[in-house]
Amino acid sequence: MTRFVHDEFAKDYLEELLKPYGQVKSSSKISGEIKEIDVLFTPSAQQTSNLEVLGLLGRFAEFPAIL
Repeated sequence: MTRFVHDEFAKDYLEELLKPYGQVKSSSKISGEIKEIDVLFTPSAQQTSNLEVLGLLGRFAEFPAIL
């Protein structure tokens, strides 16, 4: 559960922005450690050239990422 409204907003915002480009999971747990990540993004196999509209975030979305 998030403690701050802006934290929940940021997770939802990233999920909606990145959803067309791949798989997005928010609040995932990392195995092996007791830590939780906010957003896990896995790009889809068929990359589209529309990533440029996201700017810097689009450059991050070219590869799997933990945000």
